Amino acid sequence: MPYYEYKGLKILVDDNGFIENPDSWNEEIAYALASTEDISAFSEDHWKILNYLRSYFSEHGVAPFIRQLCKETGFTLKQIYELFPSGPAKGACKVAGLPKPTGCV
Repeated sequence: MPYYEYKGLKILVDDNGFIENPDSWNEEIAYALASTEDISAFSEDHWKILNYLRSYFSEHGVAPFIRQLCKETGFTLKQIYELFPSGPAKGACKVAGLPKPTGCV
């Protein structure tokens, strides 16, 4: 398995850069993974999406559908792309420390 290293932090990731152990995720890892997505700082909106994704995953064992993510957080898909340029599945789920969602290319 590959590792991603960021400011002395070594994170076990899969071949697509998604964290291997979602339970090891923390704020420091979120910042490290965000650096792979060209996100240099987090706003309150970033955290709202990340916390929702983590909560949903914890309860259901999968990432929510994009439509549900938008409905539950109040963000439009366009706003999510502004926060996570590579999108809700690839970018937001990766930074939230979730496994690569099914259907994510």
